Amino acid sequence: MSHSHSGTLDLGSSLFIPVLITVTAFALYFYAAWSSNRRCRQWPTYRYACFIIGVLCSASAVTGPLADWAHLDFRAHMLGHLLLGMLGPLLIVLSSPLTLALRTMKVYWARRVTRLLRSRPLLLITHPISAAILNIGGLWLIYGTGLYTAMQYSMLIHTLVHFHVFAAGYLFTASMIYTEPIPHRTSYTFRSLTMIVAFAGHGILSKRIYANPPEGIPLDQGQTGGLLMYYGGDLIDLVLIFIFCLQWYRSFHPTFVTHSSKRKSEIFEGDRNGLF
Repeated sequence: MSHSHSGTLDLGSSLFIPVLITVTAFALYFYAAWSSNRRCRQWPTYRYACFIIGVLCSASAVTGPLADWAHLDFRAHMLGHLLLGMLGPLLIVLSSPLTLALRTMKVYWARRVTRLLRSRPLLLITHPISAAILNIGGLWLIYGTGLYTAMQYSMLIHTLVHFHVFAAGYLFTASMIYTEPIPHRTSYTFRSLTMIVAFAGHGILSKRIYANPPEGIPLDQGQTGGLLMYYGGDLIDLVLIFIFCLQWYRSFHPTFVTHSSKRKSEIFEGDRNGLF
C-alpha cells in the first residue's frame, strides 16, 4: 500500500517558529556561558559543541530539507526520530544546560529553581521508570495506533507529537546519566535494569514496524525504517551505555570521587550563600 499525501500538512509555512526557538536557544546558552565565565570557572568547550550539535540535530527533524522529506518518506521520518528523540537529547543533556543556568541566575531565582527540582511532580516525571514509560510508551502509541497517520493531517497533533518525542527523550536520557544537580537520584543498578527494559521495548517496536508498518506506509519504507530504528537506535544506545558505565566506574574510583566532589563545590563558585 502506498502512502497518500493529498491534503497533508504544508510544513513550509511552519518554518518561522522552529528557527526562532533554535536561535533563541543558542542566544540564551551562549549568553549564560559568557555570564558564567565572568564569575566562575570557564565553561568546558566540549559542552558548547554538544549543545550546538544537539540543537541542530533536533531542529533538523522539525524544519528544513529533512523535515520536508520526512513528511513524504517514512525512512526520512525515522531518521528524524533518531535525531529528535535520541541523539539530540543525549548531546543536550551532556551540555548541562540546567547547571549553566543555575550558575548564571541570581541566588534568589536559583534557589526557587532548585526548590522546584525537589518537588513531587518533578520527582515523578524524572524518575527512571516514569521517564522510560513516557519515552518508549509514547513511541508505541505513535506507531502502534493511528496517531502517526493523524499527525500527517493535523498541525496541532504534528507539533505535540514532535514535542513529546524530544521532551520524553530528554527526560529519559537525563534520568539515566546524571550531568545536572538533580536531587532525586536512583542507584546505578536500578537505572541499568530500567535501561535494559527500555532498550528491549525500543527494539521490539522497531521489529514490529519492520513486519507491520503504520497504516499507509509502503512495506519497503517500513522495513528500512524499522532497520534504521533498530540499528541506529542501538548505536546511540551504545554511546549512552558507555557514558553510564564510565560514570559508574568513576563513582567507585577514589581519584574520580574526590575530583567529582571538588567539581560539585565549584558549580556555584562565586556564590557566597551557596545553593546546595
